[in-house]
Amino acid sequence: CVSCLVGSEMCIRDRMGIDNIWVFAQTANGEATTGTLELLTKARGLGGTVTAFVVGAVGDSAGSLGDHGAAKVYETGDLGGALPGVAGAAAMKAVIDGGDSPDLIMFPQSYEGRDVMARLSVKLDRGVLTNSVDISVDGDSVTAVTPVFGGTKDVSTSFTGSGPFLVAFRPKSFAAEGGAGGAAEVVSAPVPDLGATGGATVTAVHVEETSGPKLDEADIVVAGGRGLGESEKFDMIENLAKTLKGAPGASRAIVDAGWVPFAYQVGQTGKVVKPTVYIAAGISGATQHKVGMKGSKNIIAINKDSEAPIFGIADLGIVGDVHKVLPQLLDALAARS
Repeated sequence: CVSCLVGSEMCIRDRMGIDNIWVFAQTANGEATTGTLELLTKARGLGGTVTAFVVGAVGDSAGSLGDHGAAKVYETGDLGGALPGVAGAAAMKAVIDGGDSPDLIMFPQSYEGRDVMARLSVKLDRGVLTNSVDISVDGDSVTAVTPVFGGTKDVSTSFTGSGPFLVAFRPKSFAAEGGAGGAAEVVSAPVPDLGATGGATVTAVHVEETSGPKLDEADIVVAGGRGLGESEKFDMIENLAKTLKGAPGASRAIVDAGWVPFAYQVGQTGKVVKPTVYIAAGISGATQHKVGMKGSKNIIAINKDSEAPIFGIADLGIVGDVHKVLPQLLDALAARS
């Protein structure tokens, strides 16, 4: 417009601000994941219009996506075997080229989220910020907060240049809160021709069978470490978690030792949890582990070493042998049932 050409103050003011925010949304069994709802809640708090982008089918999640802040949801529909990262980035780029260009796109720090973000970054020629735990907006400036040095320091980084700004966040960085409104409008976002990048296809998906609450969503987590002595003793952890209707977790040390699957790992390179109660049994409290659980509301530590670092963040510390404390705790709980 003429006002843009002459550098009108009014036109510049109208262009300032983060008004269009996208959230890369993931679903599981037709329902939005907790991580997705966390990001939507934060996005709506930043102001402007919030849109969710689902690679696949929305299923029954339109209601919860809308309730947590999304006014509109783009869905690609069935991918026909295409890799989610390849198809998702291509579909998002096609929508942006079509005129709906976001100022900010928020991604979960998940495998699929990082894959789509990396590919979209190349397509848009835009930089990314990853592993973030918070974000703020001031006019058209976007600043993300990222922990460094094992979570002991936070670094605030602001984007330069123009958007879309791409940011990925650790799980549990925000609280998921509904109440924003009704179901979101669902709009189709077809996947364009993928060319050579569409040559690889998904032939089978294997999902690990689990029972009870998910580790990163459980209200109670019972985690075991090297102090258990041997892999067979992890049964105590699983029994206590089951008794408390919680989820079992583990330190990196016993995951690396092959005692339990990686899916159990709590820590900087594992899962981040923020339960109401976190019980650390036989875990010394290395920085890597504390990064993944220090946000828990109530931390109970059991360790025979009174100088163990875990006691520095524990709300209740029990200096004792886990092989004696856990059986007595299980017996006490059984007597109450």
